[in-house]
Amino acid sequence: MKNIYCISGLGADERVFSRLNFGNNHVTFLHWETPDKNESLLQYTKRFIDKIDKPSPILVGLSFGGIISIEIAKQINTEKVIMISSIQTQKEMPLIFKLTGKTRLNKILPLKPFSFLEPFENYNLGVKNEEEKILVREYRKNINQTFMNWSIDQIVNWQNKEKIPNLTHIHGSEDHIFPLKYVNPDFIIKGGGHFMIMNRAQEINKILEKEISS
Repeated sequence: MKNIYCISGLGADERVFSRLNFGNNHVTFLHWETPDKNESLLQYTKRFIDKIDKPSPILVGLSFGGIISIEIAKQINTEKVIMISSIQTQKEMPLIFKLTGKTRLNKILPLKPFSFLEPFENYNLGVKNEEEKILVREYRKNINQTFMNWSIDQIVNWQNKEKIPNLTHIHGSEDHIFPLKYVNPDFIIKGGGHFMIMNRAQEINKILEKEISS
């Protein structure tokens, strides 16, 4: 039995992993907390490390959770990092993210979850059905604004240049948040969007089975 720790995407929780099959392994879901004022990504990452109580874990990170997983793996020994719909380094970040970080646009115009933007946001996420729309709507409604502002600032200003060796990257060909043309994944889910963890889980599970057992 292996010890797997899962970190969801920005503002999401363990429900996004509900369709993944981790076999008979021991799975722990690490939850987001509201950051302190001016808390760095390194300081915040240590919160997750404090909750990892098994040696050489497998980390599974979705989107921003993938970034956090990489930062954890740079500090502790891990058996493997599996990232879904995320980026490995600053180089893979879309240009609009880089420009936002350099101009500090996210500080001038903080992102807020407006209901009229929901169709556009659902398209970007690759939400496919009513069940997924309801789940994402709930995430938007309940997200802590301090946490969201901090998270976006950490993403657009992420400086990682190091590709960790024990990483498996699964990405969708139709991801609109982190477009495929910028990233170099190990596995591509054809037609998969940013939210493919829910609507393309069967294909992801086939990869997970091999990667976790290897």
